[in-house]
Amino acid sequence: MLPQEIIRKKRDKRPLVSEDIKEFVAGVVSGAVSEGQVAAFAMASLLNGMSRDEAVALTLAMRDSGDVLDWSDLPGPVTDKHSTGGVGDNVSLMLAPIVASCGAYVPMISGRGLGHTGGTLDKMDSIPGYTSQPDNALFRKAVVETGCAIIGQTANLAPADKRIYSIRDVTATVESVPLITASILSKKLAAGLQSLVLDVKVGNGAFMAKSRDATELATSLVEVANGAELKTSALITGMNEPLASAAGNAVEVANAVDFLTGRFRDGRLLEVTLSLAAEMLHASGIATSNQQGLQRANEALESGRAAETFARMVATLGGPKNFIETADKHLPVAPVELAVSAPSDGFVRAIETRDVGIAVVTLGGGRTRPEDAVDHAVGITRLLAVGHEVKRGEALALIHARTEDAAKRAAAQVVTAYTIGDTRPSKQKAVIRRIAPYG
Repeated sequence: MLPQEIIRKKRDKRPLVSEDIKEFVAGVVSGAVSEGQVAAFAMASLLNGMSRDEAVALTLAMRDSGDVLDWSDLPGPVTDKHSTGGVGDNVSLMLAPIVASCGAYVPMISGRGLGHTGGTLDKMDSIPGYTSQPDNALFRKAVVETGCAIIGQTANLAPADKRIYSIRDVTATVESVPLITASILSKKLAAGLQSLVLDVKVGNGAFMAKSRDATELATSLVEVANGAELKTSALITGMNEPLASAAGNAVEVANAVDFLTGRFRDGRLLEVTLSLAAEMLHASGIATSNQQGLQRANEALESGRAAETFARMVATLGGPKNFIETADKHLPVAPVELAVSAPSDGFVRAIETRDVGIAVVTLGGGRTRPEDAVDHAVGITRLLAVGHEVKRGEALALIHARTEDAAKRAAAQVVTAYTIGDTRPSKQKAVIRRIAPYG
């Protein structure tokens, strides 16, 4: 069928069969489908939606547009997690080694930050020598020998998604839930997973600020993933404040090292990380229930096994062999530090989390365009959580910057992001709800 006829069917709200979608995606990869035709298809899909069967067919066609990894020779289950992104969300750095330490294999293919949200790959790139874009041989070696590897998307993994997404990005069609779903899941399916857990963020620091929208996306992801025979569940987690007390790249790696070694653990970050680990261990069959998964994950963390696994992963992928013990000597450090002073006495009642993320971008720690360079050293630490009592002049946070001027600009952004009031606010849940358990 001609591409324009497939577009016409979607425009006119007529159902697309699997073969239509396969032909269209094949044309996207070969170049037979033009940029204008991809844009028209994306807009028709945004306006008219897709059925679950259409979304499953699109996801599978995009998966099959390139390499599909095979881990069938591994002696344990292969599982992963995907987050929709937030501020201070360094969960992957602890989650992958925790789950791997329990006997699962975690080939975690991650992305870079864009807009106000940080990217796992940018965090890993702040470790000297770490190969975040390895060839398939090194990727496999790391997964086999250490149980996990946190890397970026390889060149021929779901190439159709790369072209479709780049066109959606400039044609106001990013928000289409079926297209978001296919984009996320095609890459995860191409990674050869046997199970997947989704962390869908909601709140003022997430792409989905409203509970209704986050639930719609989580439900779509879970239904389509299971429709594509990938065992999947989702947690909706809160992003009305930074998840960790650090936001940036090297500073979030340092926070993760403190977490893994037990020197310091942010409460909300601990809850989300262990909840996701329990889901992954249950989904992969290593645990018979989420409760047992939680116990096993906690034991892997407290025993130090997870920290050892993280250290082996870093060394196998080219980083320092003693990174866990000497992270402070290896991570880049910004030359200027500036405390953000509280303007009044009271309690932290609310945080405009997106503004904190924008402050990191302003420092140079994020990007507004995919091609932007990132300064891995800059960021913000010691971010006070909602509910914390503070005195006027005490520090709300600590800015790490290249220059005094940059530090002052970021401090001004952070202080306006905080709302200080006379009463302590009620505690908000870190894990809000669970969507469509596997089984």
